[in-house]
Amino acid sequence: MTRLAVALILLVGGLFVVSMLTGPANLGVAESMAALVHGGDGPLALVMREIRLPRAVLAVMIGASLGLSGAAMQGYLRNPLAEPGLIGVSGSAALGAVIALQTGLAASFALGLPLAALLGALIAVLLVMVLAGPRGSSLTLILAGIAVSALAAALTSLVLNLSPNPFAASEVVFWMMGSLADRSMKHVWLALPFMMVGWVLLGRLGRGLDALTLGEDAAQAMGIRVERLRLHLILGTACVVGAGTAVAGAIGFVGLVVPHILRPLVGAHPSRLLWASALGGAAMVLAADIAVRVVLPTRDLKLGVLTALVGAPLFLHLILKLRRERI
Repeated sequence: MTRLAVALILLVGGLFVVSMLTGPANLGVAESMAALVHGGDGPLALVMREIRLPRAVLAVMIGASLGLSGAAMQGYLRNPLAEPGLIGVSGSAALGAVIALQTGLAASFALGLPLAALLGALIAVLLVMVLAGPRGSSLTLILAGIAVSALAAALTSLVLNLSPNPFAASEVVFWMMGSLADRSMKHVWLALPFMMVGWVLLGRLGRGLDALTLGEDAAQAMGIRVERLRLHLILGTACVVGAGTAVAGAIGFVGLVVPHILRPLVGAHPSRLLWASALGGAAMVLAADIAVRVVLPTRDLKLGVLTALVGAPLFLHLILKLRRERI
């Protein structure tokens, strides 16, 4: 376990440095790092501190959040196909952002778009908690999440359908593809408090998730309060996914792919998978964000598109694997 932790930390650190050095401006390694550390008022320091640093920091924050919440969701539902978007938070956050774009709130107020997305995520959490009920089962939680997600998707389609012009609709569509381009430290400071709350809530679920592998009855006999664990899971997932969607758009499949890849390396212990998936998610989003700048540097390839291209085949692989196991 120690070797895996060290390897993942080194991987995240290495990718962070590569992300800081990757961009259209052809900057040297030494001068770039000197400008980042020592600063100044020159254009090089501006590029490093105001453009590349927030992009790399957001990649780590969002990737860790998606990986952590994905491992927690899969541990609670005991299903490797579960992912954070299952409870409808990301779709509702996207709906809030779409409304902000269409009403002009995003243009009139710098943080109008992310704040509207956070409001959408908060409303989704309240709806899921009301629909699932205080003592509902995991199946009730899934059904409530699917209902909220479907409602958010329908309302998003309605807003797009009523778009006043094709340019406004295209702006919404491109935002929903997910990207870390043109983000600033304001986005970092906006998302960080929510994500920190979510990290604490999700990070404390390890013992309960380990007990749940024996079944809910056995977990309750061991002193685990399943209702409280589920509440922390929903609130924690809403905080991290809502904040991430608010500042970067929809980035899918990270919470599904990363826990599946790391599960064979940590064994059948959901508590170990939490921290490993957080580091693995950070590495995956950093690598994907580097790839969108390297593969097609002259085209605006979206981060969410690339993660979907990686995640969709693995999702199909999981389905086929489950089919073979049942035959």
